[in-house]
Amino acid sequence: MDLALASLPNLRDLGGHPAGDGRVVRAGLVYRSDQPNPVSPEDLEHLAALGLRTVFDLRTAEEAADRPDQLPEGVEVVVLDVFGDIDRSRPVILGALLEKPAEANAALGGGKVDSLLVRAYRAFITLPSAREAYRELFLGLADPERLPALFHCMTGKDRTGWAAAALLTLLGVSRDAVMADYLRSNDCALPRYRETIDAFLAAGGERSITEAVFGVKPEYLEAAFGEMEQVYGTIERYFEEGLGIDRRGQERIREQLTADSGQRTAP
Repeated sequence: MDLALASLPNLRDLGGHPAGDGRVVRAGLVYRSDQPNPVSPEDLEHLAALGLRTVFDLRTAEEAADRPDQLPEGVEVVVLDVFGDIDRSRPVILGALLEKPAEANAALGGGKVDSLLVRAYRAFITLPSAREAYRELFLGLADPERLPALFHCMTGKDRTGWAAAALLTLLGVSRDAVMADYLRSNDCALPRYRETIDAFLAAGGERSITEAVFGVKPEYLEAAFGEMEQVYGTIERYFEEGLGIDRRGQERIREQLTADSGQRTAP
């Protein structure tokens, strides 16, 4: 469910999805978002009303230092750098290139940006820092003392997109529904960057670059799922062998975040 905050356009509640076996993902427990900075005073009040206990920050140290989270008092911030094991080929660099359209076209044009993002999504599965970050995220979401919780990266679409997709898949949400949730970032996030996009295009930048940097495409998420299935076979084995969360741990996640569809789903 989109929460439609002006300064957090990609803030969404992951609850409400049918989770199979007559169950539904509980609302009001887990939120996904773009980076909470800047946040208007009005939207900060809306965030406070969510009753958040924990925010999991999936950004790099550079990104977090550049735009520290702006949150209600008392919220614990847990930093989990998904790309900690990659040098400087990070999303923050993609954003910096947009200030130099000619260089961006040379480095990322002609489909190169899509190849870069496909490799990044595959790295969500194989990169040691990514496996550790997602392990800590999902274990945190299984802990009732840390809920309600929010997880985010920079634009809330890639690192956050895989986190949401993997979690919803484990909970039993269909692949079509998972993909639809993922693609919602195009509607939620792209308008926030319209001024930057228009300036880049006016200076001669390729539209395909902005579509990749600020939006999402099915083939990106499919690359992550394809890598996961090639290496581990199933989402359960990915959680067990890739993230070190055994079947009992996975069941705790399901028990915490889903409910019978006939029950009230909010906490």
